[in-house]
Amino acid sequence: MEVRTRFAPSPTGFMHLGGLRTALYNYLFAKKNGGKFILRIEDTDQERFVEGATQVIYDTLRGCGMDWDEGPDVGGPCGPYIQSERKDLYLPYAQQLVASGHAYYCFCTKEELEERRAAAEARGEVFKYDKHCLHLTKEEVQRKLDAGVPYVIRQNAPTEGETSYDDLVFGHMTFPNETLDDMVLIKQDGMPTYNFANVIDDHLMGITHVVRGTEYLSSTPKYNLLYAAFGWEAPQYIHLPTVMRDAHHKLSKRDGDAYYSDFIEKGYLTEALINYLALVGWNPGDDREFFTLPELIEAFDIHRLNKAPGIFDMDKLTWFNAEYIRRMDFERYLTMVTPWFDRVLAGKGMDYRRLAELMQGRTEVFNRVPDMVRFLAELPDYDLELYTHKKMKSNPEVAMQALTLCRPVMEGITEWTEQNIHDALMAAIAQAGMKNGAVLWPLRIAISGQANTPGGAIEIAWLLGKEETLRRMDDGMARLTRAAQG
Repeated sequence: MEVRTRFAPSPTGFMHLGGLRTALYNYLFAKKNGGKFILRIEDTDQERFVEGATQVIYDTLRGCGMDWDEGPDVGGPCGPYIQSERKDLYLPYAQQLVASGHAYYCFCTKEELEERRAAAEARGEVFKYDKHCLHLTKEEVQRKLDAGVPYVIRQNAPTEGETSYDDLVFGHMTFPNETLDDMVLIKQDGMPTYNFANVIDDHLMGITHVVRGTEYLSSTPKYNLLYAAFGWEAPQYIHLPTVMRDAHHKLSKRDGDAYYSDFIEKGYLTEALINYLALVGWNPGDDREFFTLPELIEAFDIHRLNKAPGIFDMDKLTWFNAEYIRRMDFERYLTMVTPWFDRVLAGKGMDYRRLAELMQGRTEVFNRVPDMVRFLAELPDYDLELYTHKKMKSNPEVAMQALTLCRPVMEGITEWTEQNIHDALMAAIAQAGMKNGAVLWPLRIAISGQANTPGGAIEIAWLLGKEETLRRMDDGMARLTRAAQG
């Protein structure tokens, strides 16, 4: 039997990280088993449809390296792969269920249902449909149909006994039938519900393994009752643990940590995000943490999926991202970091290549780069306490001596290169009998205005250029003079 999995997102906006991980696990499972990964667009809920969202799905999956074997834009033997283009095939299946007694027409109005829902809540009960229309005679049903009374078609779920199934992660699952609701199969607009279309399409597309979130654990008995009613073999189920921000909170759009695009816009790398996301709810069984997509395929084993929710640790993701950036080919890093440099340094004539050499090992996420190099565009206001550094044996008084020493040395350099700056400063420091740190620390503070910088005083001075370096040194000495004078 060929393994066939499917990712079936609704085009309602951006790609949620939970959905992306579901796609990833579907992809990994299919490829590990030499099977097919199918993309199906489930757009039966037209009210939630967002223009352009289908393209977002395509771009996201392809950007992550998850090419599908069958789907809307690549075709395949089970098309079409967009549910709205399949809408005419669902009603006959629902009518077949009506004929066999596994479904029925329901003519209850929205107002009637709301009234019954309110009554159930008043009694402290969970509302579920009371099978009111199941008891209509065939003649009554036909009269309403002939009169054009709006209707839905509902599943006729059993009210006694139990329904069980085996999940490849959670094991044997059993649900009392009395808890099952008569879910709607065909809506008033003639479109199938998500639940009904799923069953029909999964069967017609030969899906062997349904990989999806744990929120569907309790719905699966209703799906299996439909498979049984049609006489079809149900697929195997692999329910995935939820992706959580922490033990109590889901990922949220408000906090900017719910969607794949949020992270790409912040400057996280796709390969780092996919690598980390694979580990949220699954482990390879050894100490490995870094995987390419082919390596993930090789290592993936559904028996190592967790039952407990997976915690999406932002600090851990950031660590992953920083490691990927450090290991990145320099030319690629330079290409990727350049737009972030431009945000604050455009038009400054800065040597981006040299700055990138200094920044690559310090970059964790690209959106942090502008703030890290902003001092090169404009000297920030800073606290004179920065001049005090015990390890460097520096304080404001020593700083004034250091800048006074360095000022004429720096002005006397005719060819402004890092090597010449280094040689001139080191010679002057040695001649003055001072410690390197006691001079270079104050110089760094004066020309950067901050304690943490990419590179030290010499590299910063070269990047700034001679004129700007001297101007900032003069500014630093003026600040120190004013402070000394009270």
